[in-house]
Amino acid sequence: MIRVEHVSHWFGSLQVIRDLTMHVPAGEIFGFIGPNGAGKTTTIRMMATLLEPDDGRVMVDGIDVVEAPAEVRRILGFMPDGFGVYDRITVEEYLEFFAAAHSIPLGARKRTVDAVMELTELTGLRDRLVATMSKGMRQRLGIARMLLHDPKVLILDEPANGLDPRARIEMRALIEELRGLGKTILLSSHILTELSDMCTSVAILEKGKLVAGGSVDAIGKTLRPERAVKVRLLVVPDDAEAILARGPAVTGVERDPDGAFRVQYQGGDEVLADLVDHCVAQKLRVVRLEPDQNDLERIFLEVTKGELQ
Repeated sequence: MIRVEHVSHWFGSLQVIRDLTMHVPAGEIFGFIGPNGAGKTTTIRMMATLLEPDDGRVMVDGIDVVEAPAEVRRILGFMPDGFGVYDRITVEEYLEFFAAAHSIPLGARKRTVDAVMELTELTGLRDRLVATMSKGMRQRLGIARMLLHDPKVLILDEPANGLDPRARIEMRALIEELRGLGKTILLSSHILTELSDMCTSVAILEKGKLVAGGSVDAIGKTLRPERAVKVRLLVVPDDAEAILARGPAVTGVERDPDGAFRVQYQGGDEVLADLVDHCVAQKLRVVRLEPDQNDLERIFLEVTKGELQ
């Protein structure tokens, strides 16, 4: 749905994007990650037709953003990190203004505004002045504005920035609902745990270059081919770690601060079943096995160096 092909961009003598190639498949929630100064916002602005690449090309649904920016804007919704709102008007007036800006016919305008308010749970706030709204509600208003022309592709730059925990949970639920409606969503965020839960694929950028891309699990397996499982015991004998280390195909055992053992092994589910049999045979009283999922924060730390441009 979004293709970035060998894109480079300079600001004066500073090259901020370096031969970047990435693909956002249709229907996905795609996480776009990188340290401050990595070039994420520059890339997003090129996708949103606000900036032209110096080399390469960006395409949205097969349309070149340089050759046909107006066509791209008809199928793309963009919510930047900081977006302007008009404090002295109501929620409904705000949305009606932007519906008119999108040339939505007068007869369909109220129906469209009502629909996006219902989707973003703003119906009860239609007469509320924007100035009196919380940060979370303003973010919802930004998404409602973005949805007025029913775009196929949504780009959200730090949508959860500055939100309290409840508002973040509600924002995540809304984004997942939008994916369920068939939208393709590119999401930039610094909150990696939330991206790990939501995103079907990610791209990690550093110093304007792609350093990793794909599903979180696939990237993690590339970095660490071994599988791992957390073993939690009811009673921990002194030789528990040694017993686990003697298990079939086990390559390493570590004790976590919470008391569980992280057991690395080579093989599939059959080996894991053999490991359980080994624990039972050795009279280890296992109360829980927790597959060790690839963690996006760990992956981010492993593939980036923290270097600034």
